[in-house]
Amino acid sequence: MLFWIMVVALAAAVALILGLAALKARAQAQEAADYDLKVYRDQLKEVERDLARGVIGEEDAERLRTEVSRRILTADATAKAAARGETAQPPWAGPTLAVAVALVVVGGGMWLYLGLGAPGYNDLALADRIARVEEARQNRPRQSEAEAGLPAMPPGPQPGEEYLELMDRLRGSLAERPGDLQGHMLLARNEAALGNFKAAYEAQERVLEIRGDEANAQNYADYAEMLVLAAGGYVSPEAEAALAAALERDPRNAVARYYMGLMYAQGGRPDRAFTTWDRLLRESRPDAPWVEPLRAQLPELAAQAGRVNYELPAAPAPAPASPPASGPTREQMEAAEDMSPEDRMEMVRGMVDGLSTRLAEQGGTVEDWARLIGALGVLGETEQATAIRDEALQTFAGNEAALDLIRTAAEEAGLGG
Repeated sequence: MLFWIMVVALAAAVALILGLAALKARAQAQEAADYDLKVYRDQLKEVERDLARGVIGEEDAERLRTEVSRRILTADATAKAAARGETAQPPWAGPTLAVAVALVVVGGGMWLYLGLGAPGYNDLALADRIARVEEARQNRPRQSEAEAGLPAMPPGPQPGEEYLELMDRLRGSLAERPGDLQGHMLLARNEAALGNFKAAYEAQERVLEIRGDEANAQNYADYAEMLVLAAGGYVSPEAEAALAAALERDPRNAVARYYMGLMYAQGGRPDRAFTTWDRLLRESRPDAPWVEPLRAQLPELAAQAGRVNYELPAAPAPAPASPPASGPTREQMEAAEDMSPEDRMEMVRGMVDGLSTRLAEQGGTVEDWARLIGALGVLGETEQATAIRDEALQTFAGNEAALDLIRTAAEEAGLGG
């Protein structure tokens, strides 16, 4: 409040000075004319004295008298007109100008400050502001605090009883088999699909523990995403640590880059958030799920970061629709539940062979290639998975988004190099 009082008082003082100057214009005009008359009369007397002393001749004296007399007549006419109010400035001009000056100085100044300034903040150097932002980031709420502060959400659409029964069976089975990597990965994804994000990230924590040093970037990125969703979109210190671990393993991981940019935006660093998201947008494929949110948020973020002339990159044309990838039918899935591990593996191998044949004969999307690499990794056929990976890298050469997906699938399949 003290700041605003001082600002308004200073602006009002400036406006008052300028307004008084405008109001005094008529009086100043008459004062100037009277002063000129006095000067010119003194000049006439000086001409007479110079003539008497013989400094100038009669001819020069006459010429000077004529010139000074002409100036006296002009100044006298101006003084009389000012006295009668007959000046070049209309009577209403002074007050109108004074009001206009007050509105521009006081109102315009406040309007500009509200648009460009930051009311309520002290004047700080950039380094001090960054230091304060960093301090606030280090002391922001933890994951548990963020979750505790969330309001109760109404229940969403519920799946069928059969699905819920399967989930209960999966949870009970994994309680007895805590080292089942694939089971915990499946549990984490399905808990997230149900909206049980806390249970989802707890299952993903178990995935990270089981994989240990072999945990890849996508494992950590999935864990961070589940933490963020459980906190209502807030990037907690725990989520930030998981994002850092993901980017350490793969600096191009798109999910981790998106949420790291969100963390910067929430933490008062729009400059870093803009740089992270703008680069991610330019390197992403058109159908990536984060593209539309980025395009919606980047213009405002650019303004906050000082990029006043920023323009969104042109939206690329969507890729042509591809035939859906073949997959197991519901009947096949139900039959698989009663199969022995050997028969189930044989069924998976048949599906893999079918996908491999289709890609070789008809081609397919990058997702199909990534799915095949991952399936071969599950089957333990790393040599064939490596060959498929190398072929995919050649097929999609030049498409960085596709190459990223292929590399991620190969990493998850346990392929090196």
